[in-house]
Amino acid sequence: MHSLILFDLDGTLVDPAGAITEGIADALRRHGLPVPGDDALRAMVGPPLVSSLTERAGVPASRVQDVLRTYRTGYVDTGMAQSRPYPGIARCVEELARRGAVVAVATQKPEWLAEELLAVQGLRHLFASVHGSPRDETRAATGKASIIRAALERHPGAAGSAVMIGDRRHDVEGASANGLPCIGVGWGFAAPGELQGAGATAVVQTADELLEVLGGSL
Repeated sequence: MHSLILFDLDGTLVDPAGAITEGIADALRRHGLPVPGDDALRAMVGPPLVSSLTERAGVPASRVQDVLRTYRTGYVDTGMAQSRPYPGIARCVEELARRGAVVAVATQKPEWLAEELLAVQGLRHLFASVHGSPRDETRAATGKASIIRAALERHPGAAGSAVMIGDRRHDVEGASANGLPCIGVGWGFAAPGELQGAGATAVVQTADELLEVLGGSL
């Protein structure tokens, strides 16, 4: 049993239910910018949005902040309420805490927004702490490693036996950079083979399977 279990947020704990991809598309349209295809929009869920807007949507650097503000406004107004916890995930987290693990969130979403989303979905009380990008998101471009590191520093007594749970290769890579294993979840936004290729210790398909894997030894 791991003493510290870190969960990604979108695509792992919470299904955005189109709120992210549709919100990005709407923000791009509002600024008269081309909207990439569905696969490209799905690939933008997980990595830092600042990077995705330039690399996948081709937004000029000088316009990224304007697009981002439009997107964030729509997400706060309607997107958070559209999202839903994945089946069984709340019970899974509750059981892990009951077994004595410290359970926390490590997401590239801005930390303030992650806190609000978890509260809206009735999940915030399940987690010992929440770690994310700064409000201006400028440091988010450095990747997930620093966010995971912040979670480890917050819980030093439990950090010696920690594991990351996530749905994208960025979760696996961020965990690896901190010397942690990562269990991938198959219900999120990873492309086929993405998690295995990144080096995930295991890839599970349901919350019950995740609980079983975490109950054993990795």
